[in-house]
Amino acid sequence: MNNFITSIQSIIPIIVIIILGYYLQVRGWFSDSFGPDLSCLIMNIALPASIFVSVMKYLTVDKLISLSEGLVYTFAAFGISYIAAFIAVKVFNVRPGRRGTMINTFVNANTIFIGLPLNVALFGNDAISYFLVYYITNTISTWTLGVYLMTADSRSGKSSKAARFDWKKLLPAPLLGFLVALLFLVLRIQMPEYATNTLTYIGNIVTPLSLVYIGIVLAKAGLKTITLDKDTIVTLIGRFILGPVIMYSILILTAKNMPSAEFKTFVVQSATPALAVLPILASQGDGDVEFSTNVVTVSTVMFVVVIPIVVTLLGSVK
Repeated sequence: MNNFITSIQSIIPIIVIIILGYYLQVRGWFSDSFGPDLSCLIMNIALPASIFVSVMKYLTVDKLISLSEGLVYTFAAFGISYIAAFIAVKVFNVRPGRRGTMINTFVNANTIFIGLPLNVALFGNDAISYFLVYYITNTISTWTLGVYLMTADSRSGKSSKAARFDWKKLLPAPLLGFLVALLFLVLRIQMPEYATNTLTYIGNIVTPLSLVYIGIVLAKAGLKTITLDKDTIVTLIGRFILGPVIMYSILILTAKNMPSAEFKTFVVQSATPALAVLPILASQGDGDVEFSTNVVTVSTVMFVVVIPIVVTLLGSVK
């Protein structure tokens, strides 16, 4: 019970700020372009700064080497999740246009706008280095096989031409911030205090603005449009039950000496909502955009209930 109460208390600030973003969008405080502009600010400016400062502050070369083992576990979990997703698509006879969304939701998570602020709220800044391991795996998975499956999944059943693979997608600004920080770390380059302070101020806006952005997305999607058909239910089971179970099973069987914060970070991240960009990717491949939007909306709303349960269960086993 204490773990449940603690997790609820940790999530209350997240919920309140999301509701604030939702309310202000509904009240007309924000223009139509504000959400996309806010997303660009977070992704391209604030988040790279935040990650750079976090790496310089919380990582050392020795710790970096030890974290590389985490990539093995996360990639293994993602691989098994892909297999499970393909099986689910076949078993439940998911119609064309929805398959890419279902598979991506089984495997890939919203690590930026929900995963990062959630992880900081639950485990503190010391767990950011573990979050970065999951983020790297999630990014590579999303922008390679994930984007291919989305853009090649047409509602007509005829495989449309997949979007041209773009290597730039594998190097988004947040990941570049991480790589530049690694370079500074390995070369032992010291940042001037004024530069560190400046980047820290910029990076500190990531969490609150990310949560406001989620509220804006929910307001634009409209909670009244939520539906729970068979495909949506199967997709949500994959995201919130199968994904965490696979991650937990791999870690408990193979990662015997993994730090508790790293263990919990990987499992919690595997239970975060669907990627916010799924509707955009679905539209590029003539997929079922309404289904993608519904999955993103429902999973974002459900995470408020799911995460306290996951954190409570983790508190009793690790």
